[in-house]
Amino acid sequence: MFQRLLFAIRDEFGVSRSQARGFMVLAALMVLSWFGPFLVGRLLPLPSPEISQADRQTADSLVAVLESIQPEKPTYSSKNYANYSSKTPESPRALPEPFPFDPNTATVQQFQALGMPTFIAERIEKYRSKGGEFRKKEDLQRIYGLQPTLYQRLEPYISLAAPKETNIATATSAPASPLPTPPTFAKKAAPVPFDINTADTTQLIRLKGIGSKLAARIVKFRDGLGGFISVTQYSEIFGLDSLALSELNRWAAVRTPPQKININTASAEDIDRHPYISKRQAQIIVRYREQHGAYKSAQELLNIKILDEKLVSKIAPYLTF
Repeated sequence: MFQRLLFAIRDEFGVSRSQARGFMVLAALMVLSWFGPFLVGRLLPLPSPEISQADRQTADSLVAVLESIQPEKPTYSSKNYANYSSKTPESPRALPEPFPFDPNTATVQQFQALGMPTFIAERIEKYRSKGGEFRKKEDLQRIYGLQPTLYQRLEPYISLAAPKETNIATATSAPASPLPTPPTFAKKAAPVPFDINTADTTQLIRLKGIGSKLAARIVKFRDGLGGFISVTQYSEIFGLDSLALSELNRWAAVRTPPQKININTASAEDIDRHPYISKRQAQIIVRYREQHGAYKSAQELLNIKILDEKLVSKIAPYLTF
């Protein structure tokens, strides 16, 4: 089961065996970090703390001491109630006399003299400092927190300055500022047909949809194979979208043969380096060769049970006998 999963990861992402093992170890660590604390809490419940008799006696004594030092509730005589009830509320403070003001130029002190709270006056000044302007009397009601009654009392005294007229002649005669020059970007060189088995990342980057990272991934996959034998193998490269795939099919051709592995002399480690063959398959191929002699053709690999016809036909172009 583990080997099948390992082979599936290698076949899907086009990585080496060691990278596939590292991927599985990382996935296992992530699962343990997610569910480990939950399982530990379930399997190893924390023991409930036990309170000794001496601790209970100490706690009871502390409670008794706290209750003994609590202050007594004050008592009030009838004289105090009489004095309290005889007090009359203070008379309300008289409102200041309003005066004409311009909310676009008045200071915080002037707003306060009109009876505005300090926070409302400061809020108006902050509104003006950010470019706000009162064009008509009703605009003052947009200040958050201004009471309607206060606005109604001050509304007759709001005096706004007449708006300034724009000199149309001056505006039209002013020279227009030159438009900024749009930035220029270096264009990719036009691609030309090339051999995928000898190309470098510079040639691959010229294609649409292929950047430096994807170009490096294509070269790495090609070197792991030993070279492409068909353009249909482009779809096996991880992270290749439809645009990049169509560009490869258009410009990248298979012109030179791939590097081959001598199945009769290569070690298990050499065979395992190929992305289509797992470590266990490589070991069994070498073991069968040691027991039955050298292979004469790719068809003899079908005698090994773990190698099916699809895999043998896939690796046959990379083998020499």
